[in-house]
Amino acid sequence: MKQVVSVSIGSSKRNHEATFEIMDEEFLIKRIGTDGDIDKAIEIIKSLDGKVDAIGLGGIDFYLFSKSHRYIIQDSKKFFTATKQTPILDGSGLKNTLERRVIRQLQENNIVDFTTKKVMVVCGMDRFGMADEIEKLTSDVVIGDVMFALGIGIPLHSLNSLDKVAKVIGPIAMRLPFSVLYPTGKSQEKVVEKYGKYYHWADVIAGDFLMIKKHMPKDLMGKIIITNTTTKEDLEELKQRGVELLVTTTPELNGRSFGTNVMESMLVALSGKKHELTEAEYMALLEKLNFQPRCLWLQK
Repeated sequence: MKQVVSVSIGSSKRNHEATFEIMDEEFLIKRIGTDGDIDKAIEIIKSLDGKVDAIGLGGIDFYLFSKSHRYIIQDSKKFFTATKQTPILDGSGLKNTLERRVIRQLQENNIVDFTTKKVMVVCGMDRFGMADEIEKLTSDVVIGDVMFALGIGIPLHSLNSLDKVAKVIGPIAMRLPFSVLYPTGKSQEKVVEKYGKYYHWADVIAGDFLMIKKHMPKDLMGKIIITNTTTKEDLEELKQRGVELLVTTTPELNGRSFGTNVMESMLVALSGKKHELTEAEYMALLEKLNFQPRCLWLQK
């Protein structure tokens, strides 16, 4: 049995475990949250090194991307040397492949016609592949990085604008404590309504679920949400708020979707390699496995 463990600095309330078989290989997938404690996460990762097939890093990314640059998050550097034998993956490789593929699938299969939709991407630098594919299909876009990561109420309307802002703010923002940029620990459980104007304007709200959740209003009637990890409790909350369609870019495993760091770790473990795969290798595996996005019509 192959074992993949996701160690997250997010809330331990979202912990989960699942076993399943894929390509005749049995997998045990486990998530361990540390409630915002980076040092504890590093210690857990060190204790797993050499004992599992791959380790996912959840709740924090190694890198954020703009059109012209890759930015390293300062707090994530502490994880770079946490393992010596087991590969550690943050999901960024899969975001740039799987999530691009999902947007194309939704358009080609007439599930979501982006050409007629207004779309808010809560953080384009976190889901650059997703944002880039969406921008190819519609120019009616709000990019929410400045609002959702920095708390400044300025919407951007293109990835070119985001690139220009990132060149000025990025080097400074990457040095901030990660908890300033993204909900960690118990802050993941809080919802503070903000930027309702843009939630209500958008037909489609896309990006990391905890960022979407961070400021979402009570009324999301008729909205389409395209995101990643969601629990049964998340589904019920979105249904009550009126969300019409929930799309998760990763497939359902034992009743919930796992994060891209988990799925990327699973693919690396499946390949038998000890490092991140190339874009071509990820795409070849995704085609072979025929991963499909999970589409849930919550009001039917």
